[in-house]
Amino acid sequence: MKASAAKVIVLTGASGGIGQALAKEFANPGVFLALIARDENRLQALLDDVRAQGAEGEVAAIDIRDRKCLHDYLQDLDQRHPIDIIVANAGVTAGLGPGRSRESDEDSDRQIEVNYRGVVNSVTGVADGMQARRRGQVVLISSLAGMRPLPDMPSYSATKAAVIAYGHSLRGWLKPFGISVTIICPGFVTTPMSARHQGAKPFEMPAEKAAKLMRSAIEKRKAFYAFPFLLALGIRLQNLLPPILGDLFMGGFEAEIEQDPRYKQRADS
Repeated sequence: MKASAAKVIVLTGASGGIGQALAKEFANPGVFLALIARDENRLQALLDDVRAQGAEGEVAAIDIRDRKCLHDYLQDLDQRHPIDIIVANAGVTAGLGPGRSRESDEDSDRQIEVNYRGVVNSVTGVADGMQARRRGQVVLISSLAGMRPLPDMPSYSATKAAVIAYGHSLRGWLKPFGISVTIICPGFVTTPMSARHQGAKPFEMPAEKAAKLMRSAIEKRKAFYAFPFLLALGIRLQNLLPPILGDLFMGGFEAEIEQDPRYKQRADS
């Protein structure tokens, strides 16, 4: 397959649960996937899977917080394989401390750096090329928590709300250049990240099902897509209530977020 004839899709956070499911959902002949995450071994295994499905691609073990490294890679990739779609999917979670004490500074900083600044780094790394070609699609993976913040996940909710606002702003900027922007807000999806969420997870769905819904929204170039429908509708209606009533509604979503094992050793040292 000639790369020039392929649809080129960049996917950050590719080694995570939703990222892996999305990569496999998009993996078809005629697709070139650039898979970005920090764990090269997991990326290589995923690349083998997508190639077995007929897609082509490559991996890049990059921390999206490293703007220069990410931009250098994306600009080099764009020269070799002009990018059609970027899916800014990478994200991390954390919650309150023991006994509902405040979030640690490290957890808060990490979520801001990955969930928001990492998204900005991803978009700004491809924007020039897309503008020059006057085509492309930017996909931002936010969360229903960005539509209605969760009481036990303040920084996570804030960063996902920031992604939504950033996406709406991007749409106005990029539309005249032929570039579409899609914001996706999933609910609870069965992944290792979700497994650390100890609390109510209504309408939780498998990552494979979520990936199918997300792919459909991306292909239809929807401006905003939140799912599952009933939970997203409930959030929209709840946001119309006075804050005192809305807060009562959110009381049912109290949860404890187990520490991310990827960062636990660093925190304990």
